[in-house]
Amino acid sequence: MDRLAEMQVFVRSVEDGSFSAAGRSLSLTPSAVSKLIARLENRLGVVLFNRSLRSLALTPEGEAFYPAARQAIEAVEEAESTASSGTQLRDVLRVRSIPTFAVHLLAPLLPAFRRQHPTLRLEFILSNEPGNLLEGGVDVAINIGDLPDSSLIVRRVLDMRWIICAAPSYLAEHGVPVNAAALAEHECLNFNKRMPWSAWTFRDDDRALRRIQAGGSVTANQGQMLMAMACAGVGIARLADFQVAQDLASGRLIQLFPGHEHKMEDTIYAVYQSRRHLSQRLRVFLDFLDDAFAR
Repeated sequence: MDRLAEMQVFVRSVEDGSFSAAGRSLSLTPSAVSKLIARLENRLGVVLFNRSLRSLALTPEGEAFYPAARQAIEAVEEAESTASSGTQLRDVLRVRSIPTFAVHLLAPLLPAFRRQHPTLRLEFILSNEPGNLLEGGVDVAINIGDLPDSSLIVRRVLDMRWIICAAPSYLAEHGVPVNAAALAEHECLNFNKRMPWSAWTFRDDDRALRRIQAGGSVTANQGQMLMAMACAGVGIARLADFQVAQDLASGRLIQLFPGHEHKMEDTIYAVYQSRRHLSQRLRVFLDFLDDAFAR
């Protein structure tokens, strides 16, 4: 194992937070990662990590070594990107995305992206779960909500609105809520409470901004399930505008409180490691998103 590979294992352990997570990113066992870190420490003559059963923390020597190691890795990646410019990319791009964006907006764009980069391999991980967005060797994550780590780089992809809606069959059986207070009498289909967008925000009749935790006996961790249940008449849901556009147009869903939703749009963003030099595979993907959504 060469010095660059040892530094890559070290940097990945720091950024993923554990030897186990680094091993998953690099397709290595935790014991292999631990041995490589020990080999690096022996070669340098310093201890880089304070190890315990529950945590992994850098020593002062590790803190000093980390930025230098990452800079060395970035320099190699930049050199490789420069060499590969104008040639076909053959790397693997790992993209984590909220499922609704991936299904409704990203998937239809992929034929054009594949025509531009036919040899670039794509791996998608769809998840709404909170946590380390870039764990497992993910190059870029597409998400909504608060950014958990300020050291990450954020790039805006798209602004969206939330739509509160229900099926005609549900409204015929249970009536149409006239305001936010009336939602307490209805079955509200919602994301699990640990999701950052489980609170419903919109403007009431007096134009005051309301933020409520919509109650109900049914929750899910993905918007696709919420939309399917709303279309089936199970209850009222708050979903992304791009997700429900066709169902609203066809009449399968009816928008409630038109004009009263919170006009502040949520932003869908791409997040990636704070690196001075982007890999070529990530650069072409981000540029493609910029161009696609600018149009």
